[in-house]
Amino acid sequence: MGRIHICVKRTLIFVCVLICIISTLLLAITLFGHGYFHQSEEIEDILPGIVVMYVLEAATLVLSIFGVYGARKEKKWALVLFSVGMSLASLYLFVECVNAYHSKHEMEELTREEHLAMMPLSGAKQTDIETIYNIQTNLKCCGLVQGYQDWGTDIPLSCLCSDEDSTDFKCVAPGNNTRFVIHYPNSDMSEDDDHKGLMDEHMLVYEKPCLPILISVESYAISLGIGTLVALTALWDVGVVLAITILCQMRRKVDVPPVIFTFQPPQYRELCDTAESV
Repeated sequence: MGRIHICVKRTLIFVCVLICIISTLLLAITLFGHGYFHQSEEIEDILPGIVVMYVLEAATLVLSIFGVYGARKEKKWALVLFSVGMSLASLYLFVECVNAYHSKHEMEELTREEHLAMMPLSGAKQTDIETIYNIQTNLKCCGLVQGYQDWGTDIPLSCLCSDEDSTDFKCVAPGNNTRFVIHYPNSDMSEDDDHKGLMDEHMLVYEKPCLPILISVESYAISLGIGTLVALTALWDVGVVLAITILCQMRRKVDVPPVIFTFQPPQYRELCDTAESV
């Protein structure tokens, strides 16, 4: 029993140290994300989520310290506090995983509706064009639904497929009546120059449209986030089980009655004495 008790203690200390490291990393990532989105217009929408992350990560960080202290010193109150706190945090993450799974399809539909509202791209707003320009550059795609045809006769340079990209991405030649134009608002060209076309019959564009790729990337990101939350929940549950095991072992130690050893002369000596007297 003593060897098992020591093994459980060491395992709990390892799990608590791992939780402490993960909580610290997540807290640093949250701080970085808060600073990154601080000046953006989206900060008001994501601020409640950031506050929840701060509270959750700080709480798990403190609870992991209590878990290490309770396991090393075998303090009942510290182990109870760790078990209750991590159980509540695990329950909260489980609820968030369920909500994220159910809202996954809704988020994909919302993304599809938001981008389809930009159609037709030939008459889209400048802010929408800038957004699509960045998507095309990062995802190596062109247009939203029907590829380069969504742009009409004026195809942005972000659709241009270079020789290096043509080995990894499928590229096609646009129609003869199309031209490449710069749709980026931060260019140094004037408004008139901004619509001057570049013609080259050897130029290629990305074949695949961006909307299916964008939805696929978003779906993968959501699945990855859910998987991360499930892994954290499992790790926290392991810590809770180990803490409860140590508490049960400590209780058994208290309930074991003390053993008292007494020394009495063996009875055979009395029998021998009786035999000698006869």
